[in-house]
Amino acid sequence: MGGTAVRDGVAGTRSADKAERRPVRSGPWLLTGHDGRLIAYAQVDDAVLRWTETRPGGPDWTGPDVLPLKGLTQLTVVQGRNRYAHLIGRRVRGTGAARAVDLVYAIQYQTGRPLSEWRSVGNPHATRERTAQMGTPTGAVDSSGALHLVVPTAEGRLAVRREDAQGRWEAWRDLKVAAAVDTPALAATATGQLHLLVPTASGALTWTGAAPGAPLERGHDIGVVPLPGSVTALETSPGRVTTYLTDLVGGGVVAVRAGAWPIPLGGNPGDGRHTALTTVLDGYPCTVLAHRDTGGRIVLGVCGTEDEGNGVWWTDTGTSCQGDPVLAHDAHGRVTLLAATPEGRLALTRQQPEPGLTLGDWNPL
Repeated sequence: MGGTAVRDGVAGTRSADKAERRPVRSGPWLLTGHDGRLIAYAQVDDAVLRWTETRPGGPDWTGPDVLPLKGLTQLTVVQGRNRYAHLIGRRVRGTGAARAVDLVYAIQYQTGRPLSEWRSVGNPHATRERTAQMGTPTGAVDSSGALHLVVPTAEGRLAVRREDAQGRWEAWRDLKVAAAVDTPALAATATGQLHLLVPTASGALTWTGAAPGAPLERGHDIGVVPLPGSVTALETSPGRVTTYLTDLVGGGVVAVRAGAWPIPLGGNPGDGRHTALTTVLDGYPCTVLAHRDTGGRIVLGVCGTEDEGNGVWWTDTGTSCQGDPVLAHDAHGRVTLLAATPEGRLALTRQQPEPGLTLGDWNPL
């Protein structure tokens, strides 16, 4: 298995329209649509921006399309195995005593087509005063196509809401956690399981749903304290999820799997979220990691999948970004890395046909 190489520089510029000049509040997200074209999303004030490849594998893109939502304060984008993109938002309406917060969602069914209308899924709080303190939602789509939402409440608890087999929303369920300090990591597996890791001030708590629609059951507690905002979860083998996080105490990256000791991976991550992707390099199953380091530059890591204990090859790309970089496969199976430049523009680089993981020039969307 070869190492990782990245070519320097972000190539090219083009004039930004009014929508693109809005500061990015969160994102980006990078998904593969049902027809193989990549779709990129980023959140700005009162809207989501969307870019779409003109053909599978690129290199050209259209966009940004402006998907408006007044009062959008946080956004999460998740995808099911049917390739539908689910956009989950935290929305604020009104001001002062009339201020109210709810969760909304919309679905991107076909690549490049209009987004569905935004629909409210309500709020787990009973009083208006509490709704304003609700945290950032996350979600996952299980193997049956049902969307699951998880959100931290004002009291530091976790509320869960999911669709039933007919697509109707069930009632909110309280996981009866009193110590959640951050948005949890939620992942659905190809075998139908749901895995949830909840950061706390002294470690992390876990839950597992054994099958689509099954209730979440408590698992083992994790002794590593996650840095808020750093946790991501990835299915690394059928039914098995690996969670990657930054150790708040030690400062390095840690891999966590159910039934195993946490594995320190080293690195010098900054305050953002990790992104992870499984792929095959030189005939070996590998996991690719990416994050922004303490200097604001994108760092890549490569290791054998579920074999992190034998070492991670870290590479500083020398390229700075704002927010968190994201990884995906394009239509040709190439590892693709997307990030926002320090100026707030999205730029992308793809795997080259060379040994190991070599990424080509950066190109703006």
